[in-house]
Amino acid sequence: MINDFLHTFIENALAEDIGDGDHSSLSSISCETKGKMKLLVKSAGILAGVEIARQIYKQVEPDLKFQKILSDGDKISNGDVAFTAEGTIHTLLKTERLILNIMQRMSGIASHTRQYTEKLQGLKTKILDTRKTTPCFRMFEKEAVRIGGGENHRMGLYDMIMLKDNHIDFAGGIENAIKSAQNYLKKTGKNLKIEIEVRNLSELKQVMQVGGIDRIMFDNFDILTTQEAVKIVDRRFETESSGNITLETVRGYAETGVDFISVGALTHHIKSLDMSLKVSYVSNET
Repeated sequence: MINDFLHTFIENALAEDIGDGDHSSLSSISCETKGKMKLLVKSAGILAGVEIARQIYKQVEPDLKFQKILSDGDKISNGDVAFTAEGTIHTLLKTERLILNIMQRMSGIASHTRQYTEKLQGLKTKILDTRKTTPCFRMFEKEAVRIGGGENHRMGLYDMIMLKDNHIDFAGGIENAIKSAQNYLKKTGKNLKIEIEVRNLSELKQVMQVGGIDRIMFDNFDILTTQEAVKIVDRRFETESSGNITLETVRGYAETGVDFISVGALTHHIKSLDMSLKVSYVSNET
């Protein structure tokens, strides 16, 4: 994770939740009282977000004792304890919901991603995420995809040129779009890959004639059409399948020889894993 981004995110997220004070804790517990909590797993899946939790605690209370029991990427089941945290109770309580929100969602994404990657065992095809992410939460969601065994597509609009159907239509066609992108890179001196989306085999053949790109995305192709498209490309460019690909169909697409399969559902249709932070003990010392 990017340290500056993470530091700012934690500050903003806690400010959103705490406002002018955690009055529930302030009104009932001495600010000097210390205690210990454990992260209790309540459903099976893949663990993600432990290192983020550590950073949250460290930023709020540098001297807090954090003991990692399980690591990001570990398989988990009901009853597992991922870590313990020992410090002032005010810190443990005001960070509780932020840590759970992050870890439950990240673990859900990592678990879902692992289901996809396990379907592709023995094949060269890689699973990619997309930009279908929660605003201002993308770094966490894409990290969860990596923890689950997938790979990241572009992080945003800034690190790859991706010519989708609307770009092509607005630019006046495939050739215009590609040549404009090539000229832009020459003019700006930027070193970015160019990917272009095609909607049918006719558009694919146009792209092959123009050339000058790095990857071709087959948008909403069925498996048989994807097989034909992979043969047409014949490894001259990277290939990617995208659009309505499910756990039931992903291996069939991969068996066509396509290099990548992008799945928006990795981050877009997610059930968070159930987990909670529970009290281990309260110290009478201040």
